[in-house]
Amino acid sequence: MVKEATAQAKLGVGVETLWKALVEDLRFIIPKLMPNTVENIELLHGNGGIGSVLLFHLGPDVKIMKTQKERIVELDETKHEFGLEVVEGIMLKRGFSSFKTTFNLSSMGEKETLVDIKVVYETERDGEDEVEMKEAATKPALSFLQLLEKFLLHSSS
Repeated sequence: MVKEATAQAKLGVGVETLWKALVEDLRFIIPKLMPNTVENIELLHGNGGIGSVLLFHLGPDVKIMKTQKERIVELDETKHEFGLEVVEGIMLKRGFSSFKTTFNLSSMGEKETLVDIKVVYETERDGEDEVEMKEAATKPALSFLQLLEKFLLHSSS
């Protein structure tokens, strides 16, 4: 059964700066943000647009597996909407049978952006603790956005 979890984050970074980091520079920024979790990201297929496949080479903090594949499934610059779907990887070993995260960015001023996060997922078993699964679905995206905000604020100063 398809389920959905949502969350919001308000970041002290302008929408264009955040969009560039999230969409254009994602492969290069994530290993800097989380070097023990992601060593590097390789573009396996495509040019960074819809349908492109990214291969995350995972770091020493990740014991379960060494890689994760994600496909870009949404990319709308006018709406500032970006979506990634896990094709194979760690999230599919943690009780999820499908997992797609969409980020929608809205400008709240020159140096402030509201990010709406929507995670659409399926679980392997019915009867999973719904609250626990929703938290497990949104927590990685929220943690990532906090790290990204710190990185962008630090690199602009």
